[in-house]
Amino acid sequence: MHFHFDFSAGQVLWTFTFAALLVLLVVLLGRDRARRFPWFTASMVLMALRMITGRLLADRMPPITFNEIYLVLSDLASIVALGVVVEIARRAFKGASRVAWIAWAGVLLAVSAVILAKWGPWPAWKTLTAGSQLSVLRTMQLFAQKTDLLAGTLVIQIGFLVVFFGRRFRAGFRSHAQQIVIGLSTASMAQIAVRLIWQEIAMHTTIHAQAEYERVMGLQEKLFNANNAVYLAALAWWIVCLWIDEPGSAAAGATTDDLIGAGEISAETGNSLPDSDAKDTSAAPSVESYSALGNGVSRSHEPKVNATSRER
Repeated sequence: MHFHFDFSAGQVLWTFTFAALLVLLVVLLGRDRARRFPWFTASMVLMALRMITGRLLADRMPPITFNEIYLVLSDLASIVALGVVVEIARRAFKGASRVAWIAWAGVLLAVSAVILAKWGPWPAWKTLTAGSQLSVLRTMQLFAQKTDLLAGTLVIQIGFLVVFFGRRFRAGFRSHAQQIVIGLSTASMAQIAVRLIWQEIAMHTTIHAQAEYERVMGLQEKLFNANNAVYLAALAWWIVCLWIDEPGSAAAGATTDDLIGAGEISAETGNSLPDSDAKDTSAAPSVESYSALGNGVSRSHEPKVNATSRER
């Protein structure tokens, strides 16, 4: 018996990624992580909104209208991604001095600015200021692309700093700040690697026949699917890590303190603790579950407004 699977790899990855985003949001809200990481939570909300917008509206409204909606969400997500970078850096290095903060911020921004300036061709100024609706959309797309690249390079650098020096500032491996930045930097490295590979392929490939075009497009889809798979793995990492309390946190210490207190009361009254099979009348915690920069979503519905050579 032969089974016919009607879904492509991109569709399967989109479904799992969207489901993982919803689970991650539930974990962030249910485990009270959204209060500590509001920018990261907002970035996940915008990621889910962009995914569902691209899936539901792409073929149901005029292209220009869809492009306007999608690019507005993309620009907002790019701005929030910069907020995530600042938020994670503050959490991970809250014990650093102001001088160290300013010095390292200058170094990281300088490196990212050089990469941003050298990466890909920039459009002519007249193209961006033509005053037409299309030029506005091109400017919006360019802003989203360059801001995403800036946030990605910054978070990769911060990821290395947190891994090597985070323990000095109480941001060890099991801290949520380091766990979040590990996922962000991994997803950003995968995205930048896919951009570099695709840019080299696009620049050095000459199409002579339809078969060659289809082969190149198939390779592009495989690259994007690989990027989406890495982002899905990062979502799974965040779900597990953010569900678990940090060592030494109030939530993690509550159980130990309660047990010690119960043992002291038991010793004083001479009563033993309840048997393990006795009925527990306390309220049991509900099982709750929870993706600029990441930008690991499927790109099948991304607007086709090109101000420069496609970088993604």
